[in-house]
Amino acid sequence: MIKIGLTGNIASGKSEVENLFLKKGFIVVDLDKISHQLLENNDEVRMSVLNEFNTLNRIELAKIVFSDLNKKKILEDIIYPKLKEYILDVFKINNDKRVVVVSGALIYEAGFDVLFDKIIFVDANKDLRLKRLMKRNNLDKETALKRINCQNDDNKTKADIIIENNSDIKDLNTKINNIIALLF
Repeated sequence: MIKIGLTGNIASGKSEVENLFLKKGFIVVDLDKISHQLLENNDEVRMSVLNEFNTLNRIELAKIVFSDLNKKKILEDIIYPKLKEYILDVFKINNDKRVVVVSGALIYEAGFDVLFDKIIFVDANKDLRLKRLMKRNNLDKETALKRINCQNDDNKTKADIIIENNSDIKDLNTKINNIIALLF
């Protein structure tokens, strides 16, 4: 099995790349979605940020962790070990598959990069990411920039493959087809 880690900066188009891999028949696991599920079911996190339905208010949690690095670290210490265990389980369950793609924004920050054979990094220019993030999350410019600036741009240089996603879905699909031809 080839284990692919898919990562990228916020609003770079990582989800679009995930969808393209899915459409081409690959197994794709989205760690961001899994972490949301883990957060919903984790009492340590739930105790701190609840809404009126007694479920985790991720919007409020995002405000806290993007403005307080100590609280961000506490959250990471809770969630990263659980995500690592999940990734290893995915590899065991799918050990008969040719390729498994695991997508996550914080693969490097969590130290998960060592679990993969190849890392693909999705990037886009900062202005485009800013526009996408403001539109997607309905954020003002200041809040969106805070989230963008919170990420480590050095991770791009560590990746085996970089996808520049500054164009349209047709161009992105062509790049994915080229990567598949190269790797598989």
